[in-house]
Amino acid sequence: MAPPLTLISFDLCPYVQRAAIVLAEKGVPFERVNIDLCDKPAWFLAISPLGRVPVLRVGEEVLFESAVIAEYLDETTEPRLHPADPLRRARHRAWIEFASSMLDDTWVIETSKDEAAFYARVKTLRTKFERLEALPHLGPLLDGDRFHLADAAFAPVFRYFDTFDRMVPLGVLDGMPKVAAWRAALAERPSVRGAVVPDYAERLHAFVMAQGGVMAQRARRG
Repeated sequence: MAPPLTLISFDLCPYVQRAAIVLAEKGVPFERVNIDLCDKPAWFLAISPLGRVPVLRVGEEVLFESAVIAEYLDETTEPRLHPADPLRRARHRAWIEFASSMLDDTWVIETSKDEAAFYARVKTLRTKFERLEALPHLGPLLDGDRFHLADAAFAPVFRYFDTFDRMVPLGVLDGMPKVAAWRAALAERPSVRGAVVPDYAERLHAFVMAQGGVMAQRARRG
């Protein structure tokens, strides 16, 4: 019998979403426990060496970092979400790192009070999406029509713009039909929809406004 799985989460963490999406895609039963990262429980700090989520309890064992969790799940449960070919698999791992860099960019966009830093990251994200648009194998998902771990890594990036686009029209994704189709295909997947709490968009909006950064100031000005 497989050991029980518990995903330690925070409601707005994009890296938690990655793990939750992979678990759902594989149909693996798990319990989800949300914590407050502003008031981390002692039991959590005792099992999370970096003090970050996600953490996956596998029976009595503990795994941390979303990429490690995803790789473990892919090695131990079907269906496999990494390509079988070693070179393609390595390329997918590289794109997962690329997606992580985009999450770093979104963090600056939602929190920065520095206009120069804000607009530099908007430009950087636009350039990264343009690079994705140019991929010959993009469509309808990142690498054809099969869902991969790399798609799970990009889904939280797109989700940010569901809220950002309503707050401030940044134009980051304008004029990219292949990326737009990929975004739409991911948004339709039950695993992606179910990876967040039902009022995620409202919580994210409230978080951005509470930062008082450039994004919040622009949203207030309308």
